[in-house]
Amino acid sequence: MLSPERLNRFARHIVLPEVGGAGQVALGQAHVVLIGCGGIGSPALQYLAAAGVGTLTLIDDDTVEASNLQRQTIFATLDIGRPKAEAAAAWVARFDPALTVTAHTTRLTAQNAASLLAGASLVLDGSDNFATRLAVSDACVAAKIPLTSAAVGRFQGQIANFAGHLPESEGGGACYRCFVGDAFDAEGCDTCADDGVLGAFVGLVGAFAAMSAIRVLLAGHATLGDPQWGRLHLVDGLGMTLRPLTIAKDPGCKGCG
Repeated sequence: MLSPERLNRFARHIVLPEVGGAGQVALGQAHVVLIGCGGIGSPALQYLAAAGVGTLTLIDDDTVEASNLQRQTIFATLDIGRPKAEAAAAWVARFDPALTVTAHTTRLTAQNAASLLAGASLVLDGSDNFATRLAVSDACVAAKIPLTSAAVGRFQGQIANFAGHLPESEGGGACYRCFVGDAFDAEGCDTCADDGVLGAFVGLVGAFAAMSAIRVLLAGHATLGDPQWGRLHLVDGLGMTLRPLTIAKDPGCKGCG
């Protein structure tokens, strides 16, 4: 049941036939683990919290820098030097005290992933390196947790929902490792500090990721739509176009094969 205050807060969701009261209750009972509170994680977190996702776990080992403020919209000048996960959790607590939020100021690795992701309904990964992304993907498959993955490279965005733990007969299929392979387990990769990034475009990708996550969370509770497992959405920020691709399952994948 939703209290009168929560009914009022989420009234615009509840009147949507695709969400309704049952969908809003499902969001309130969901637990999302957010990997990375930066350019993608920041706007994604804002929309997940605004949607009433009841439990949020935030994982980020970085601290806020002045250069982050151009795109990481939950932080302010006074947050510079503060751990991002802690500052993001404080934002959630101010925004909606009814939500449960936990901050982990640590880097997710293959060794600690299982404990950090325990109990999640869904993981949203907006991290900035392949080693973390692959560790997240493998842990999600092992724990049978759906994964929403989002990334930005200059003016290209990539967003997809993965359910590598599900057989193809149940709509599952590829995992994130099927998409990128094993060659990217190393730590190094290009960063926005090297390549540059437009704040508004990262916000668009983060909001898209939140929408993709909400589709998964509402599956079976509302009619928002198919989670589109293994469907990669390529966003062109210069041409402002969207192109979907289907990721094929790799039978030899060491994550889900």
